[in-house]
Amino acid sequence: MSTHYPFTAIVGMDDLRLALLLNAVSPAVGGVLVRGEKGTAKSTAVRALSALMPPVEVVPGCRFSCDPRTPDPGCPDGPHDLADGGTDRPARMVELPVGASEDRLVGALDIERALAEGEKAFEPGLLAAAHRGVLYVDEVNLLHDHLVDLLLDAAAMGASYVEREGVSVRHAARFLLVGTMNPEEGELRPQLLDRFGLTVEVSASRDPGQRVEVVRRRLAYDEDPAAFAARWAAEEDELRQRIAAARELLPSVRLGDAALRQIASVCAAFEVDGMRADIVTARTATALAAWAGRTEVLEEDVRQAALLALPHRRRRNPFDAPGLDEQKLDEALEDSRGEDDDPGPDGPGGGPDGGGRPPQDAPADDPAVPDQRSDERQPDTSGDAAEGAPTGAGAEQAPVAAAEPFRTRPLTVAGLGDGVAGRRSRARTEHGRTTGARRPQGTLTKLHLAATVTAAAPHQRARGRSGPGLVLRRDDLRQAVREGREGNLVLFVVDASGSMAARQRMAAVKGAVLSLLLDAYQRRDKVGLVTFRGTGAELALPPTSSVEAGAARLAKLPTGGRTPLAAGLLKAREVLRIERLRDASRRPLLVVVTDGRATDATAARGASGGRRVATEPVALAGHAARLLAAEGVSSVVVDCESGPVRLGLAGELARQLAGTAVTLEELRADAVSALVRDVRRAA
Repeated sequence: MSTHYPFTAIVGMDDLRLALLLNAVSPAVGGVLVRGEKGTAKSTAVRALSALMPPVEVVPGCRFSCDPRTPDPGCPDGPHDLADGGTDRPARMVELPVGASEDRLVGALDIERALAEGEKAFEPGLLAAAHRGVLYVDEVNLLHDHLVDLLLDAAAMGASYVEREGVSVRHAARFLLVGTMNPEEGELRPQLLDRFGLTVEVSASRDPGQRVEVVRRRLAYDEDPAAFAARWAAEEDELRQRIAAARELLPSVRLGDAALRQIASVCAAFEVDGMRADIVTARTATALAAWAGRTEVLEEDVRQAALLALPHRRRRNPFDAPGLDEQKLDEALEDSRGEDDDPGPDGPGGGPDGGGRPPQDAPADDPAVPDQRSDERQPDTSGDAAEGAPTGAGAEQAPVAAAEPFRTRPLTVAGLGDGVAGRRSRARTEHGRTTGARRPQGTLTKLHLAATVTAAAPHQRARGRSGPGLVLRRDDLRQAVREGREGNLVLFVVDASGSMAARQRMAAVKGAVLSLLLDAYQRRDKVGLVTFRGTGAELALPPTSSVEAGAARLAKLPTGGRTPLAAGLLKAREVLRIERLRDASRRPLLVVVTDGRATDATAARGASGGRRVATEPVALAGHAARLLAAEGVSSVVVDCESGPVRLGLAGELARQLAGTAVTLEELRADAVSALVRDVRRAA
């Protein structure tokens, strides 16, 4: 067994260590999500926690870790004989790999016993192993969606239900959910995010002294892990004893009405959804008091608990910066003190200013709100002035704030793909839902057990089998056919020329692209951003899973100049070529946002076998579009043309791309619904 890095040897990261220790004191807190950049010892700290957890008393021989004092009456290994009492074992920390199968997570039919003895026997999965322990998911934001659904069901019900392949099993599954993630690789689904009790943001220290100490300790551990752990054994024992003492004190901690009112006031001020935030904050404040050796929850406990339990639950847009506004938190706590004397209905329940202002309308000098958001929310007079400015060939205008994002109509890639699991286009996936069975074509990867047994059963007598068991031959094997949804590469090609800036259209265009970015975030896509203006095109955002980066680049996007449409399309073609080499299974969706008015005839490489040619701009753009269509790239053109006279150039571009064209109005999902209603009424 490998020697874990000692928890007490971790340098800095006070919030992370406190959050993990609070979960060790009170498992009811519900786990912790650790967000941070790579190389910040997130996984090291979580693994070190397992050595500090108190031992668990279990029923001997029970594969589902039943507590002998309150055994699960529905345990698949029950009923239990408790005459001999229980036995202690170390608390488990079970790791869920990102690429785990559904069978590995929830369990499945024991194939060995089914084939050898002809019995239906259940083989427990990771959820059973994690019961009364810790379930640790590294890179939890990359977990496949179908595994997230199973994890959510188990976390919500405290039990796992398995109905498959003739097996019907229910077993308890209550565990601490601990996850780590790098936000640059994409965000987490809101439903799963809410299941984490606490959240912590970590980053590498900028203090040279701390960094030196981190390196010194890590090198010493790598040289001799056992000797390094022995040097910290006394501190580890002391911390373990403090956790045990806090656990014993926890039932005696009193959560008074004043503390409850403070918790309710804070949660109302940040407009959290539901009541889970209040409950988790209360449990965390109680654990903090026990950790401090007190039997009463104080305001300082409520404040610290809110900083850990509310950042991921406050109402915010996916592109808003995480964290909690501490000034607003202090104001809510101060207002709650007045409620002790006058808890009337006019008290501060809608926010610190008493006006129920939502967090997205926070003042521009709010330290928790990024600068770009204040630009989006407030009128931008400089941007309006820039829109009306001349748009000559070399003119560049100040970035314009984006309009409000909206829910977009679904855009998908046609056909059936084989890409990574996601939520956009139909695909054959290794981890999707089983839709049928077929004979394997090449190497068997996913056995469809029921279909295999069904294929072999009629031939057992001819194969000389008379007793229990099954004689299988290669021809009996059946491959499971699974279908789900895949994530795509959504590459935005945005026209930032002067013609787009005219008539104040750029704010609407940015709002539309922001809406599509939000849709890509929800559907687990990779996104990239190509912009073109003036005399060429540039890759403003290389393909990434972080749509927050896309929103940040979009906010700073300047406009003005001519319209090199062909250069933008050819740049997109080059980006897609490189990405196809990196990940051939991820299908692209090209979203071109333009009015189609190509006005720059600058020569572009790649339009004619690498030669540099000059031609009429519209014809050059059409040639580039046909090259993309010939390569089978799925495309959508968002037509941004406005005004009484429309040339229809964007629609012609969509035809040359062999794609579809939608206007900014048609891009809205509510506009599509209204159109369907009108058609039905007319019929």
